[in-house]
Amino acid sequence: MTDIGDLPVAGNGLLNRRLFLQAGAAGAATIMTAQASAQDQPDSMRIPGAGMSESGAPSRYESELYRRAIASQPGTTGAGVSRTPLEHLDGIITPSRLHFERHHSGIPDIDPGRHRLIIHGLVKRPLSFSMDALARYPSVSRIQFLECSGNSGALLSAEPVQSGCGELHGLVSASEWGGVPLSALLAETGVTANARWIVASGADAAKMSRSVPLDKIMDDAIVALYQNGEPLRPANGYPMRLFLPGWEGNMSVKWLHTIKVVDQPAMTKDETSKYSDLQDDGDLQLFTFPMAVKSVITSPSPGLNLGSTGIYQVSGIAWSGAGRIRRVEVSADGGESWADAALDELVLPHCLTRFRSAWAWNGGPAVILSRATDEAGNVQPTRAAVLEGRAVGTFYHYNGIQAWQVNRDGSVNNVYV
Repeated sequence: MTDIGDLPVAGNGLLNRRLFLQAGAAGAATIMTAQASAQDQPDSMRIPGAGMSESGAPSRYESELYRRAIASQPGTTGAGVSRTPLEHLDGIITPSRLHFERHHSGIPDIDPGRHRLIIHGLVKRPLSFSMDALARYPSVSRIQFLECSGNSGALLSAEPVQSGCGELHGLVSASEWGGVPLSALLAETGVTANARWIVASGADAAKMSRSVPLDKIMDDAIVALYQNGEPLRPANGYPMRLFLPGWEGNMSVKWLHTIKVVDQPAMTKDETSKYSDLQDDGDLQLFTFPMAVKSVITSPSPGLNLGSTGIYQVSGIAWSGAGRIRRVEVSADGGESWADAALDELVLPHCLTRFRSAWAWNGGPAVILSRATDEAGNVQPTRAAVLEGRAVGTFYHYNGIQAWQVNRDGSVNNVYV
């Protein structure tokens, strides 16, 4: 039998990850808290249940499963964001209805029978693809994350913003994306020798447009038609969107309408005045494409308070635009000591990775952190390192370590360390 006293591997009660890696270890370590009664019998066993419906809905008891912090710019109803409730989910796949949103001019109502994808510019044969035409091409499906480059921007505030995990970090989601490799369509049109970039534009009123290097397009870009096994929902680009694995979310242009093959970036408003990073020396960094390595503890987190003292599961997600997550470390003493967390079995490139660790909370104050490392060797930086060299007021591409303060009463809040 494993003794709890043999399991601490870092300060303030952080336990060995083998509690989650070895079958039955948790039971052997006597951390079970459940009790059974012969009289435990739900009322549903006595009466017939409800009838069937055309589509499923969450249980009425799961009242927390909704998008967070829905906000539109003043004077608009659809130019803004909504966030995924990360703290109320498990695993790595985000339900389509809870996938975060970012719109620049609302959600267009597009008739798929009339919609076309037009490829032109530096090509030998400009072509127009209908939905029926795209359905004839070989397709692929992959489970991958999508993250808005403005995600976690509240952590740039001078004082810690007191909000939930989803409200602070919920502009990231992961889905199974299915569609046609864009390289196959470009092979049909035939790109010319001087082609280096494409400019992708959407069919929304904002005419969202982004320049993308041709190398990325030929590597792993797809024209996504499906999300989590069903056709894209309107808020996520129906009937088609560009999807660029691991790269900042606004480049995966929704409601994809035109692709112009060019020899240089177009320097559109969406890649110059927006989604760029001003430095404190006046320099402006453009074209920050891959999203940097990142992690966040989703539980415990604000709103998910601890109860009595004892052993708790510390769980969260990690991701990187550079590929797979290789390692996640967890600390329960504000970063003075660290221990490896257990990674769930499915560790995919450009995807959320679920990590778990066991923590023996003694009822005292604690600061819990997570730190991710990807397969390229990139390590998630501290908040101070992220802020170094940034101009005040910059908002994009924040990937610093998140710290949660656990108080004596079990409540959790956002802090800086």
